[in-house]
Amino acid sequence: MKLSDWARQQGISDITAWRWFRAGKLPVPARPLPAGTIWVEAPHPEGITVLYDRVSSADQKEDPERQVQCLQAFAQEQGWTEVKAVTEIGFGLNGKRKKLLRILRDPQVVRIVVEHRDRLARFGFDWLEAALAASGRHVVVLEEGEVTDDLVQDVLEILTSACGRLDGRRSARRRARPAWEAMGCG
Repeated sequence: MKLSDWARQQGISDITAWRWFRAGKLPVPARPLPAGTIWVEAPHPEGITVLYDRVSSADQKEDPERQVQCLQAFAQEQGWTEVKAVTEIGFGLNGKRKKLLRILRDPQVVRIVVEHRDRLARFGFDWLEAALAASGRHVVVLEEGEVTDDLVQDVLEILTSACGRLDGRRSARRRARPAWEAMGCG
């Protein structure tokens, strides 16, 4: 990380950090880059790395295995040793996913690794990421680009969630699709 970012994290001024670097008194390894930026090799926090994978339905049984393998390969490349894989079935709009809530409440978890942003949360990802950062934890997203799900898929998920909340039955998705198509959107 840049020296200025490190200084901000430590609660000291950029100038103080720069002076410490020049005097050789910086408490962490640092080196100047060719462009003049001073790069701090901050130690990685020890703790658990969770490889989180969510699928919307049990029909997608093969997808979690593929996603977890991809996440495990990435974690191994990063040299993270204490790694735990967690797979959950549930809609991205559901705020009551038990496994995710358990992960978020665990102070030992220092990073959550996901393949796509929407695997963690369909909406509000930025808020979740900011809340984790405030406690010194973070989210790592392998594929930053948007998934093929577009606005229509998001609206379908909202409609499905609303139907499910109205009567609480599992067949909400089956009932939501005809309603969506009847509105001329399908």
